[in-house]
Order: sequence, then C-alpha cells, then structure tokens
Amino acid sequence: MKKTLLMRLMCLALMALLMCTCAAADEVTGDDGSIRSDLTALEVSRLMGNGTNLGNTMEACNTNAIAPGNSPLTYEVSWGQPVTTQEMLTALKAAGFDTVRIPVAWMTNATTLAIDGSYIIDPAYLDRVAEIVDYARNAGMYVIINDHWDGGWWGMFGSESAETRQLAMDAYVGMWAQIAIRFADYSDYVIFESANEELGTRLDENSVYCSDSVTTYMTHDEYYALANQINQAFVDTVRMTGGNNAERFLLIAGFNTNIDQTCDERFKMPTDTVENKLLLSVHYYDPWSYAGATTAAGATAWGTRGDYEYMDGQMQKLTKFTKQGYGVVIGEYAALPGSDGLKANTVAYHQRFLDLCDYYDLTSCLWDCSGMFVRRDLAFCDDELSALYGGRNAASEEGKSYADIQAAAKASLDAGLEAAPTTFVKDAIVLTDETAVAWLMWNDGGWALSYSVGDDYNPDSISAGMKVTDVEITGPGTYTVGIDFSGTQQGVSNSVAFSALAIANGEVLFPGYVIDIKEVLIDGEVYRLKGRAYTTSDNGVTTRVNLYNEWVTAVPVGTARMHYGNLAGATPTPINRNDAAIAQIHSIYITFEYGPQK
Repeated sequence: MKKTLLMRLMCLALMALLMCTCAAADEVTGDDGSIRSDLTALEVSRLMGNGTNLGNTMEACNTNAIAPGNSPLTYEVSWGQPVTTQEMLTALKAAGFDTVRIPVAWMTNATTLAIDGSYIIDPAYLDRVAEIVDYARNAGMYVIINDHWDGGWWGMFGSESAETRQLAMDAYVGMWAQIAIRFADYSDYVIFESANEELGTRLDENSVYCSDSVTTYMTHDEYYALANQINQAFVDTVRMTGGNNAERFLLIAGFNTNIDQTCDERFKMPTDTVENKLLLSVHYYDPWSYAGATTAAGATAWGTRGDYEYMDGQMQKLTKFTKQGYGVVIGEYAALPGSDGLKANTVAYHQRFLDLCDYYDLTSCLWDCSGMFVRRDLAFCDDELSALYGGRNAASEEGKSYADIQAAAKASLDAGLEAAPTTFVKDAIVLTDETAVAWLMWNDGGWALSYSVGDDYNPDSISAGMKVTDVEITGPGTYTVGIDFSGTQQGVSNSVAFSALAIANGEVLFPGYVIDIKEVLIDGEVYRLKGRAYTTSDNGVTTRVNLYNEWVTAVPVGTARMHYGNLAGATPTPINRNDAAIAQIHSIYITFEYGPQK
C-alpha cells in the first residue's frame, strides 16, 4: 500500500468520524485510555483470562437487503439474538469471562463502497459498536473487534479483475483506518483483529460483491502470500493512525484460522513498528463431527484417550508462536450445542480445552450464540458449565505464578487422560500397522450424522444408532462396506454433505491398487453413479474414492488412478446430492473390487 494512498484513505476516515455521534468527552466510562507500554503480548494474553464471543449479533447481516439508513438494531437482532445491554456484559463478566470478542459486519452496513475505495462506515453503526465496547469496558473486560464474514465481500480479493482486487485492498485499509481512528483514545484493553476465517482459501469465493471470483485464480502459495499481505496492511494501517494505536495490541488472523495451516511455514506474522504487541488468532472445533454436529443425538462420540491426545497435540503445535513471544488467542472454540441441547461430554470437552490453554499459555474465546450462556436469562443453561467457567476467570488466578497454574493444569490433564476409555465401540476392527480396513466415511446433508470422516480410521467417530459394515482388506478381492441409518434418532440420512470409500493403510500395504466400484445399493435399489469414481490418496497412507466431495474441484492429476490409466469422465462427486433417490437414505452399501491397476 503506497503511503500517499493510505494517507488519503485516512483523511476519508477522519471525515467519516466527524459524522459519528461520539460520546461526550466528559462522559464517564470504564475505559481510562491508558497504554501499558511495557506489557508484552504473552503477558496480556494471560491477563485476558477466558473469553467469549458476542456471536450472531454485530456480525449479523443481510446482503439481499442492505439499507444503510436502517437502525443498527435492525441488524443486531436479525439472527435471533436480543439487543445487547450493559446488564448482559456485566453478567458475562460475573459468569467468569474476562474478554469478549465482538464479531462485526462492517461492509454490509456501509454507506458506500465507491469504485475508488472510499468506503465509509455507517456512522450510526460505528457508534453502536462503540456503545457495546463501552458496556464491556464498564464491566472491566478486554474487548476484541474484528471484521467477520461480512456478507462474503472478501471474495473481491480473488476477482479476475485487477481493479476489483485493488478495490478490495483499498476498502480493507479504509475500513481499518476508520475503526482505528474511532477507537484511538481507548486503552489497550481494546484489541483489533485483522480478519476471521476468510483469510485464506476463501479469499476467492463468489459473493454478491464479486461474482467473477474463481477457485482457479490462485495457487495455494498465492493464497498464503495474499493472506500475509493483508495482515501486513492491517498492522501498517492501524499503526499509522498514531496515538494509542501506535502501541495497541493487534490480533493477527491465522491462515483459515486453522491450526495446521497456520503452522505452515508459508504463513508469516507481520512486521511491526513496536515490539511484543502482536497476538495470533486461530479457531478450534475438532472433530467437527462432534463439535459442529447440528444435533446432540447425531453428534459422534467424544472422550476416548485418542480424542484427548489429539486435542493435546493440536494445542501443543501453537507453542511455535508463544516461543517466539506472540500471544495466542483461540478466538473461537466450542462443542456447539445442538438443536436438541448440549452434547454428551460437553463439560469434559471444554474442561480439557481450558486445561490445555493454561498448560500451553494460550487464551481463548468461547463461540456462543446464547446456546450456553443465555443472554436473555443472564445465566448459563447448565450448572456444570456455570461452575466450570465461574472458577476459571483471571480473578481466580490472582496471586498465582504461571508455574503454579501450569502445574495444576498438568495434574488435571493427566487425571483426565488416565480416566479416558480406549474406545466406546465393541467389536470394532482393530487397526494395526499390518492390517488394512475399508469403511465408508459419511456426513449427512444437514451435518447431523457422521461416521469416521478423515484419513484416520476411527470407529468411535460415529453418531448414535448408526450400524456400519467395515471390512478388513486381506488382499485383492471383492468387498462390501456400508451404513444403516434406520437406528438413528432421525431414522435416515438426509442426503449427503460428504462421503468417501476409504482403506486405511491401503497405500502402505497395497501400493498402486485401484478401488473399482461394482454396485451401489441405496435402500436396496441400485444407484447409478453420475460419473466415474477414481482412486487417490490425500496423505500417502489411506487410499480413498470420493463419492461426494464438493471441496475437490478437479481430478488431482498425478495422484488419481483408474484401470488402464483412463481418467475420462472421472469426478469427485459421482453421487449427485440433488437426486431424489438420495433425499432420504435408510441404508447404503457399496461393493467394490480391489486389486492392482490394469
């Protein structure tokens, strides 16, 4: 970003600020405007304690009915949440939360997005966000402000048009210049976050803002380079506004906010004009078949020793950044409540997660849309959750050294791991280095049912009531795998969101073998595939055939294989999720031949 352009955008931001009905200078709020120059990012992350999100509130937007003249409250309640009040923030603080993350949709509430990038935030909307920030500061909380999904405008960065791509960057800089100037006098308890989950492979998704974004525009290396560029523009913009912003703590969104992808060497933290003031943001919802399942009844089981060890390993990876002096904020996490209530082991999941945050020196913000802490009631929906969070705030750790906090966390982690069962499933095939197992990965269309999705065979990752047919692969031959959904609470799989036939250790024990699907039976009737299924591997260990995978947009040249090497007609979606035959599936069985490539 050229300095002259940045200065022009800052002037526009100042003009926008003059339109705001800002609080009177003598109004008493809980924010004293102080900056703790000697406080480091690691130190502040400890002081932030446990946090929560004001979910589905200020980021609520309707791109089909953008009307800047609307009252901000029109948007604030449009996704089902109540109007935010001082009482709510005070109650959140009393419940054990020291930090609140306020996701915001700035773009969909803009006055204009002119072709020259002179993006102006609706002054009334900016004032309303500031009012909520004041509520939090009055309650003594840290505050994180970001730009969220925001109607998908981030796809402008991936436009085929260079002019649109530049407009995206100009609008981004103009947006942050306005936000930074508006909150310039606030203390360093107010933290700016560069982005949300859009900073990564979603930078070229289509939206109402940009219909010519294409998934083939950027390579993965280019995604990383652009994400790094945006984060650097964020830091440069905020710092140039001066005042308290010259030293304010800034939260840098990781790549897709995914832990593994952010730990990739291609992701770079920005350079800064001040030392030790940058934090990193990632999210954690693993495994999604449990944490993200839309119903408690359909969620996969969680709580085995393997589940505990996986979560431990993911949190440990983030020490890559804490060892470099960056604070780490897991800006979203949760075993999300289902439409039918909390999931089994929700408290255990959250306790394990919070213990790991203490042990690895991380802080976090629960993703909550009144599913756990019910804002209308000013209280948790569950006594155990209330007790867990009520005893984990910063006040409860006052006077303790970090070594003491870490030791207590380690004791709790060790006890939890010792008590965890090895498996919940009886009579499952035991996978060893010398065995290969075939199974059918599955997510139903509403993400309510799931079975062992991912390259690791995990028979414990199963929704209650599903009856699966897995099979040990002993060599070339004909095999059948399948799932019966009739015993689940909903009785059927409502279409499909993802499915693949997989063979654990297939690439290791039977390299080069091909899976040749011979018959697909849905509810006992033959289903004809809509294209040819190909054999491939994502990790060099597990062999798979995609049956419905919308995230793969092209056949992987060089790794896909079929008999006789003919890939004509191959597709990652040979099951058409729009077929009437799969609208409701009671059972699906697939027979295939497995053997060397012909």
